[in-house]
Order: sequence, then structure tokens, then C-alpha cells
Amino acid sequence: MAPLNRGLPQVPWLVLAVVAAGGVVGALARYALLDAFPHPPGRFGWAAFAINVSGCLVIGVLMVLITEARPAHRLARPFLATGVLGGYTSFSTYVVDTQRALLAGAPGVALLYAAGTVAAAIAATWAGIRVTRALTGMPPDDVRGSRAPEGQE
Repeated sequence: MAPLNRGLPQVPWLVLAVVAAGGVVGALARYALLDAFPHPPGRFGWAAFAINVSGCLVIGVLMVLITEARPAHRLARPFLATGVLGGYTSFSTYVVDTQRALLAGAPGVALLYAAGTVAAAIAATWAGIRVTRALTGMPPDDVRGSRAPEGQE
């Protein structure tokens, strides 16, 4: 009789463990910051805004460092990017804060918060990538072209 799990991929337990450990670290940092800087409904959620934008900046820096500038341990990306930064940033909090502002009768704040967070997060990620590439001597995207890295074609 053939084994039942034939053809199923093996569960990457070590990767799952480092993602979970990183997630705990990131979530605790986010919780501490949100708890230290609360805001009432209808007001701009500066703490969550700063968390999400700073997390996007760091992920831009991190991705250049561990995927382009020099080789990193195979668990660095799951731990740092998916775990720590995934737990640290909270776009669900961003959505809830936007909804709370709308329900509090502050549609202007909700719109500014919703659009401003997305725009600032994208700009922060882009800035993190560009500045890190410049500081490490890596060519910018427009020089590098759109060719996939070797082995990922």
C-alpha cells in the first residue's frame, strides 16, 4: 500500500518556526508603540501610520541587503521580512483606524489617513531600496534593467 502523503511537499518546520518567532518580536513592538501612543476615534492614527511607514522603509533596505548586496542566511528573509516586519506592520489596524474615523464622523481624516498611509508606505519602500542601493554601490533599477536575478528566470 502506497503512503498517503506521497507527492505532498514536506512542511518546512524550521522556516515556520523562524517566521513565528519573528512575528512575536514584531507584534510585541507594534503593540508597545500603539499602546504608548493611543488616539481617539476621529483623529489621525499617527502611531500606526509611523509603524507601517517605518516598516516599509526597513523592508526596502532589508530586501536590498539580503537579496542583492550580499548573500544572507536562508532563514534571514523569513525571520526578518515575513516574521518581524510582518508582525510589526499592521495594515489591518490601518483599515480599522480608517473605519473608526468614518464612524466618528471624520471622513476627511479617514480619507487622508487611508490615502496618506498607502502613499507614504510606497514612497518609504522605494526610498529604502534606492538609498540602500546607493550606499552599497548597487546600480539603481533603471540601470539594472528588468532582467530576473540569475536562477530565478
